[in-house]
Order: sequence, then C-alpha cells, then structure tokens
Amino acid sequence: MMNMIQSAKDQVAALTLAAYERAAAAGALPAGGEDVKATIEIPKDTGHGDYASSFAMAGAKALRKAPRQIAQAVVDHMDLEGSYFQKVEIAGPGFLNFTLGPKWYGDVLSAVEDEGPDYGSSDEGGGRTVMVEFVSANPTGPMHMGNARGGVLGDTLANVLARDGWKVWKEFYVNDAGNQIDKFARSIYARYMQLILGEEGYPFPEDGYHGEDIKELARAFYEESGSDHKNEPEEDALFTMAQFGLERNIPKMEEDLKKYGIEYDQWFLESSLHSSGYVVETVQLLTDKGWTYEKDGALWLKTAELLKQKYLAEGKSQEQVDKLDLKDDVLRRANGFYTYFAADIAYHRNKLEERKFDLVINIWGADHHGHVARLQAALDGLGLDGSHRLVIVLMQLVNLLQDGKPVKMSKRTGKAIALHDLLDEISVDAARYYFNNRTPSSPLDFDLDLAVRQDSENPVYYVQYAHARICSLLARLAEEDGAAVPAAGEVDAALLVTAEEKALVKSLAQYPEEIHLAARDYDPSRIDRYLTALAGDFHRFYNACRLKGEEPGTLAARLKLADTVRAVLENGLGLLGVTAPEKM
Repeated sequence: MMNMIQSAKDQVAALTLAAYERAAAAGALPAGGEDVKATIEIPKDTGHGDYASSFAMAGAKALRKAPRQIAQAVVDHMDLEGSYFQKVEIAGPGFLNFTLGPKWYGDVLSAVEDEGPDYGSSDEGGGRTVMVEFVSANPTGPMHMGNARGGVLGDTLANVLARDGWKVWKEFYVNDAGNQIDKFARSIYARYMQLILGEEGYPFPEDGYHGEDIKELARAFYEESGSDHKNEPEEDALFTMAQFGLERNIPKMEEDLKKYGIEYDQWFLESSLHSSGYVVETVQLLTDKGWTYEKDGALWLKTAELLKQKYLAEGKSQEQVDKLDLKDDVLRRANGFYTYFAADIAYHRNKLEERKFDLVINIWGADHHGHVARLQAALDGLGLDGSHRLVIVLMQLVNLLQDGKPVKMSKRTGKAIALHDLLDEISVDAARYYFNNRTPSSPLDFDLDLAVRQDSENPVYYVQYAHARICSLLARLAEEDGAAVPAAGEVDAALLVTAEEKALVKSLAQYPEEIHLAARDYDPSRIDRYLTALAGDFHRFYNACRLKGEEPGTLAARLKLADTVRAVLENGLGLLGVTAPEKM
C-alpha cells in the first residue's frame, strides 16, 4: 500500500545520493558520502520547503568540507526531472529544502482512488497474530462509563492494528469465578430471602451489591421458582443464584456492547480455567521451575525475585532495584482456593502458549498499574517472554459532565452511570467518537451537553458535517451543472495551486502514517485528532476555493480533491465505528 509521505522521504534520499554521486564523479566532492546518515524532516514552515535533508551537515566530517559547500555541489548536480519535486534550495547552515511538485499531489489523489477502502493500510504487522482483550467487566452488574471508554478504545485499537497488517482477535474475559461471584450470589440470595421473610427478616451482607439490578434479579428468580429455595443448603442455593444471575447478565452485556458497535471473536470464561484444571497445571509449572514456596499454609510466587530479573534485564541498576519495595504474591490460599492472580497467569499462559498469539494487548483501568509488571514477570518465569509479548494499555478515568457539573450517579441503579443509560441519552456515534478522543493515559471529561449539540463545537458533528457537506456539494453541482467527479488520471494536479488546496492534499497523504503511529503507540485517539484536522482543512478549502463557475480544469481538480476528502473521512470514521452521513 502507498504511503506518499514515506515515498517522498525515500525520494529525497535517493535524489540526494544520486546528486552527490554525480558531484563526486565530476570532482566537485570527495568520495565517502555514500554512507552519510542524513535526517529527512517536514519543516513546520512550508516557506522552507516541504521536506528538508541534513545531508550536507551530516556529511561535513566525512567529506571534509563546509556544509554549504557540500549543499551547493549537491544542488548543482541535482536532477529533479520526473520526480515528486519541482525545486531544491539551500537554507541556513546547509539544509537542502525540497518543494513538492504537481506529480506528488496527483499521485496522492490516485493512491486514495486506487486503494479505495484499503487506503491507509500497511503490512507493518506482517500478518502476526495479536489478541486485544478489552472491557472484561465483572458480570455482576451493568457496564459503566469506564467500560464505555475501554470498549471503544479496545475496539478501535483492534481496527487500527488490522489496518496495520496484524491478524487481530478480540476477546472478552468473563470473571465468572472467585470472590466477586460469591458476593454476587450472596447479594441475590439475601434479596430473595427478604422477598420471602421481609427486609427485617434477613440481613443483607455489608459488602454486598446494593444496586436495583440485584433486586430485579432476585424478583425474577422468585417469580420463577417461588420460595422453593428457602430451605435448601445455602451453598446449593448460592450456586443456583450465581448461575441464574450470570445467565441473565452476560447476555445483557453482549446486547449492550452490540448496541455500542462492539462484537467479540470470543467470550472467554474464567471458570473454564478452573474446571479444566488449567490453573492448577499452571501453578505446578511455576513450582517445577522453582518459582514458588510454601509459607503459613499458602503457596507463594517468588514475584520479587522475578521482578528483579525483569528490571535488571530492562537496564535498571542493582542499586535502583534494591530500592524498590518488591513483594511476593499468594497463588493458593491456605484454604486451598487459588487467587485471582493465579487465574490471571493461567489465562495469559493460555493466550501465549496454547493459542500462540505473537502479541497480547490488554486494556486496563489505570488503577491496575501495579499488576502489570507482576503479571509480565510471572509469564517470564514460565519462559513466555511476558515482558515483550504482553502489552498493557492503562486507561484513565472518565468524568461525566452535565450543565458544567459532574454526574456521578444513575437514577436507576444508584451506581455509576451505566452504558445502556448513556446510550439512551446520546448517539452511539457521539459516544464512540468522544470516548476515543483523548490518549488512554489522559483523563477524559465527557460533556453530555456538548455531545448532543449540532454545531462545530461538537467534534463528531464537525467531522460528520464535513462529510455530509461534501456529499451535498457534489450532488448539487452534478444536478445543476452536470459536473461529475473525474478519475484521478484525468486531473491536472498542477492546477491545485492555492495554499488551502496543497494543505488539504498533504492532510490526505498523512492518513496512512497516522494509522501506523496509532498502531505502534497503541493510541487510536490519533485517528480522532486526524479526522478533526482533516475536516478543518476541508472547511478552509471550501471557504477559500470556489467550485461553481470555475473553468473546467480547475473545477475538475477541485471536485476530485473534495471527493477524495469525502472518501478518507468515510474511511477514518469507519475505523472509529462511527457513521459517515450524507445529509445532516
């Protein structure tokens, strides 16, 4: 796939080397310049050209000449015929400043046309496999705002990685075992018993789940089975309650996420790791490798020792490591139950060893930061290279605002705002765009009032309006003037001469690079920012460059440019899971 920015950089390097070789052959420069490592940058000020090479400064020592002398010799022997560039100039201490010509602008339009929906794709991932695990909320209640952010972040990152050449698998890890499920079952059971005996007749556990959703589950259970379970052994009743609640909550989670535009390749049950014996087997492997010991009746992982090895391998000094307050972790409690950490190690061993994913990415809340290195180190202890193959993207909290004030409670549940309640208030498009609008490491203020506004202050409206505006413009010109969008090969790109037109084409060319950087940095919010900038560049072009009534050549070039912007806006919005409306 074509990356026109990289192509231009590659051509700057090739043109410069060819010019140097001609200069050396003519005796204008000495030998030795073939190995010069020059940087090629895009200047912020286009008055300094579109690309700048540091070849002359980087080669000064090897060539034993002043940079400006080297630069002059290179320029004197430069041949730009047939290239992307129309001129090269010397600036400052010896920069070679290249200015793009019509061929490059035309080839950008052609690349978008030729690649269609695949524009922006690359093979950087090389077909390697990556699992993105995200949301993975406890199935003990409705999903909340944090899940909403993690959902769109994980889903969009998966889309971006697929475009970057990775083979992507999306997974939801269902925590259907352990303490939180026991608490869930006891909460439902207490509400069930209160329906039979009255609220004063049965105590509600202090650490129970107090939401209205628990009461609804208890009522549904009572309506289905009456008081049949009142006198059965508590452990049997708790098992039944847990299954009843999970059988209803998990499908609700699937339904809410599907409404949000998210579907997974697999919902993986934590309970399957326990029932299959995989947790026991994983802990035994750690024991066999010498990484566990028994103390106070419990089985412990030598986490501190594993972390020391990890940190030393990463370049920390022994003195730095010694200052860290490293602690070991319990894998199996004295009562024989395995900890959540043990199950987590087993789950990630399953990802890396059994299913053989090359890379595993988890989207976690920032409050889990202390768990990251410990899990990676445990996987290192199993020989699975967790320090490199497991990536954790930590996500900061969401602050929901309305009327300029924080909104903390849901009227229905008395808890944090639930995802399904939020999607009753705003569109899925607005939610997906907003929750992906900041880097994961930045806290996010979600303004409910702004999310429903239909003006340029609302970023998703701003971008969607640019797309709709282009669709309306092209339809109107076709109807009134019979003006059709030409093929890229029929456009004379030399007629795109204004600053606004050139800036817009450069923005279009930036799209493949933004996708790659978003994948490399695990930061899909780059796509939001790119689309907002592209929409802004289009609005400036539209206000500065007339279409109706222009002479045919210029009209054709501008029509093609506008339609190319429309295609890239649709492409980018699709990556975000946001619609590209034709009318607004």
